[in-house]
Amino acid sequence: MIGRLSGILIEKHPLQLLVDCNGVGYEVSVPMSTFYHLPSTGEKVLLLTHLIVREDAQLLYGFGTAQERELFRELIKISGVGARTALSLLSGMSVTDLAQAVTLQEAGRLTRIPGIGKKTAERLLLELKGKLGADIGAAASASDANTDVLNALIALGYSDKEAALALKQVPAGSSVSEGIRHALKALSKG
Repeated sequence: MIGRLSGILIEKHPLQLLVDCNGVGYEVSVPMSTFYHLPSTGEKVLLLTHLIVREDAQLLYGFGTAQERELFRELIKISGVGARTALSLLSGMSVTDLAQAVTLQEAGRLTRIPGIGKKTAERLLLELKGKLGADIGAAASASDANTDVLNALIALGYSDKEAALALKQVPAGSSVSEGIRHALKALSKG
């Protein structure tokens, strides 16, 4: 198993990279979340990887963080979810957003991602509930107050996107009432 690549980034195109590791060029598929944080071509890059060996191909997937790789591995274990769908999910949502969607059982947030229909979203929510590792779920479970603030904003009529943006303005460790106050203040300024 190839667990990590460290080398020079030769080529980068959305979802596909070529990394030179001591004269050997590895083609690596990456989600957009990793792609956005890549250095320029010709510079050193470090990727955590997952290798899938099939009868007709050996496919290497790269990730910028351990949480992305762990979530990718959880996603491909689910029946009907392959590597392409897992990359789509990771490209469309951050690890924290996906963990939060699973915690709150929000299928609507998943169906906004191309290639994810209602049935697939429901299967993902069912299969991932309680399976997200401590590292992945930490942001969602450690922020019960943030979840309550988010739900309160949505109940007040704000969209998921507006509520999530306002939630970013809430200081860490705020109580629910303080969080709602800060979020509403941020929304009134916007």
